Amino acid sequence: MDRRVVITGMGAVSPIGNDVESMWDSMINGKSGIGPITLFDVSDYPCKIGGEVKDLDFASFFNSPKDSRRSDRYINLGMAAAKMAWANSGVDHSTIDADRFGVMLGSGIGGLGYLEKNHQTLLEKNPSRVSPFTIPMMIANMASGLVSMELDLRGPNMAIVTACATANHNIGEAWRIIKFGDADGFVVGGAESTILPMGVAGFSNMKALSLRNDEPQRASRPFDVDRDGFVMGEGAACLVIEELEHAKKRGANILAEIVGYGISADAYHLSAPHPEGIGAARCMEMAIKHSGLALEEIGYVNAHGTSTGLGDICETKAVKRVFGDYAKNGLKVSSTKSMTGHLLGAAGGVEAIACIKAINEGVLPPTINLENPDPECDLDYVPNIAQEVKVDAALSNSFGFGGHNASLLMKRFS
Repeated sequence: MDRRVVITGMGAVSPIGNDVESMWDSMINGKSGIGPITLFDVSDYPCKIGGEVKDLDFASFFNSPKDSRRSDRYINLGMAAAKMAWANSGVDHSTIDADRFGVMLGSGIGGLGYLEKNHQTLLEKNPSRVSPFTIPMMIANMASGLVSMELDLRGPNMAIVTACATANHNIGEAWRIIKFGDADGFVVGGAESTILPMGVAGFSNMKALSLRNDEPQRASRPFDVDRDGFVMGEGAACLVIEELEHAKKRGANILAEIVGYGISADAYHLSAPHPEGIGAARCMEMAIKHSGLALEEIGYVNAHGTSTGLGDICETKAVKRVFGDYAKNGLKVSSTKSMTGHLLGAAGGVEAIACIKAINEGVLPPTINLENPDPECDLDYVPNIAQEVKVDAALSNSFGFGGHNASLLMKRFS
């Protein structure tokens, strides 16, 4: 069934901007959103830095402000991004069949903040004081559910949870559902808010986080020999995607086309990637096969690029495995996590938007803080300064704990 799927709307809230345009402006200007954590007291924590979303009026994105007040922060972030994407798409109920328009908005961890708060209440007070909203606001599918209620979208509704690959899997599986003919469109993406005591302690004790506390804006440094772990970020990013004829019929502004989606498992380790990047390579190969594009038609890869020792090397190997000689002779790769930090389940949504903007604007966002490249990371990572390069297709990689891999391939619409 040859149903093409296009992107007609984008919305984002991130450490480097509370809308798509400000986020993109920060990206192409190499602006970091990493700073001292202010959301809680980090005096006793080894990691004291993160990428926080600031100065956002969550209540303004809900039909009823009280719904924002009783929602977990990850849900508020997701609602903001979803409403922005919806507005950007220009879609309204007069131009759609709401029974065929769905939502797939995932989160890698879900409502950790609500859980933390109410667990503390349980310990310090008594069971009767635990909020009745604890379970609904804790579960990772609730952002997707509440967005469907706010927008009255009654089509397929899911929230795939695959750690840092979450957003890409939600976008890709929605793409598949549209191609199969079971929906006309979706609001898709990811939302995450884990800059919390449990989140920071848990990742810190895994030795996963950067401890460059005295230089927060230089802490996320993918592919640099001096990288010492990722920096946690928070935020959300959503797309509106539609079947091509559906989008054209309502006169939508088409931003790009999704032409490939790849999925695989490393089946190797709970948190470490396969040392040769085999699973990541298979994932990219599947996306490229779906697209029918030649390797040289793909001008840019937005890397998973988390700034971890093993991860950056393994992804470099995977890119070289897939692209061969072209990987080092023409292909551009960069990690926008150098500026945003790692938004976990929301990362793929932010990075899909980076790819769409790169295609439409002819500018590639840089990998900042790449001052001393790791000899084992030997590709063109667009170091430190954005480059004006025309690209017609871009690949976005997301790889998650548990060995979950997902790649999206987008191209200029024509």
